[in-house]
Amino acid sequence: MFWFDRQNDDVVFGDLRRETITVTDRSHGRADGTRTLHIEPDIQMDFRALPYQDGEFRLVSFDPPHLVRAGPKSWLAAKYGKLGPDWHEDLRRGFAECFRVLADDGVLIFKWNETQVKVADVLALTEVPPLFGHPTGRKGLTHWIVFIKPRAVAFGGTHAN
Repeated sequence: MFWFDRQNDDVVFGDLRRETITVTDRSHGRADGTRTLHIEPDIQMDFRALPYQDGEFRLVSFDPPHLVRAGPKSWLAAKYGKLGPDWHEDLRRGFAECFRVLADDGVLIFKWNETQVKVADVLALTEVPPLFGHPTGRKGLTHWIVFIKPRAVAFGGTHAN
């Protein structure tokens, strides 16, 4: 949702989903109350098991689902996805995978909205401390956080070069 140029050859947009979703939501002023969302990743992938080699990227942007509670026809759940009941382990594995595919000194940009889960609870799921971050949005609930992968640290049972 935040890419300026998703067609850039250096960008790979991955999502577990590939679908078109139409949601009825009368609160947004449309005459028929419907909104349609097209989820069209370059590659369908699970952030818990990225299909890339160790150290393959210099920059990774990690924007996982942030909702743990949402109705079955929720626009937000359709747009951003929803975490499962094992979300702590899912996010822990997601962070480990992001760092695994990063080159040494590679940069991880992490985006999180703490409407339902506090950012501190999520940051506790990774061993790498963030360098800095910034809250954004009207209520300051969306956080952009920057990490640098430490040199020669093993993630996900492998050792990055």
